[in-house]
Amino acid sequence: MKLNQLSDNQGAAKGRKRLGRGAGSGLGKTAGRGHKGQKSRSGVAIKGFEGGQMPLYRRLPKRGFVNVFGKHHVEVNLGRLQQAIDAGRLDAKKPIDAKALQAAGLFKKLRDGVRLLANGELKAKVNITVAGASKAAVAAVEKAGGSVTIAAPKPAAGAAAKAKEPQAKEEGGAGAEA
Repeated sequence: MKLNQLSDNQGAAKGRKRLGRGAGSGLGKTAGRGHKGQKSRSGVAIKGFEGGQMPLYRRLPKRGFVNVFGKHHVEVNLGRLQQAIDAGRLDAKKPIDAKALQAAGLFKKLRDGVRLLANGELKAKVNITVAGASKAAVAAVEKAGGSVTIAAPKPAAGAAAKAKEPQAKEEGGAGAEA
C-alpha cells in the first residue's frame, strides 16, 4: 500500500450542502427554508420563543435574591497558609498580602480580596494583610504571635471620581438673596 492509495471509508466524508444551485439540486429557490416568515431570513434568534404562548422562563416562579453589589472574596484557610510556609512558597518573616498569597499558589484569581478563615492550625508567626478575616482566624494568628491587618476596601470607580472633584464653594452671586 502506498500513500496515494489511502482513502477514507465510503460515506465517511459527507459533502456540504450547496444551497441555491437550481431546482434540480433540490436546494434551489428557497434553499430548504420553506416560504417567507422570520425563519426564512438570515439573522434569526428566537430562543425561548414559544409561538406566543407564555415561555417557560416566564411561567416558572422566581425564588431568592441575587446581590449584584456583593463582594466575592477568595477564602484562604490557616491550614493552607501553614502548608505554603512549610513548603517554602511563603516567607513568614516578610509581610504577607494578597499578591504574595497568589504568587504562592493559594488561589488563581484574586476577585475582590482575600478572606482569612480559621480552618487548620497556624504555627508560624506571620504579619498578614487581608480584605477580611473571621474572629477565630484573627485569634489564631495572634495566638501564634503574628498580626492581622484588615485592608480598607477600595471605593467604587464612581465614588473615587467624586472624591477627587473639588467642592464648589457657594458664594453670594447675582441670584443670592439679600
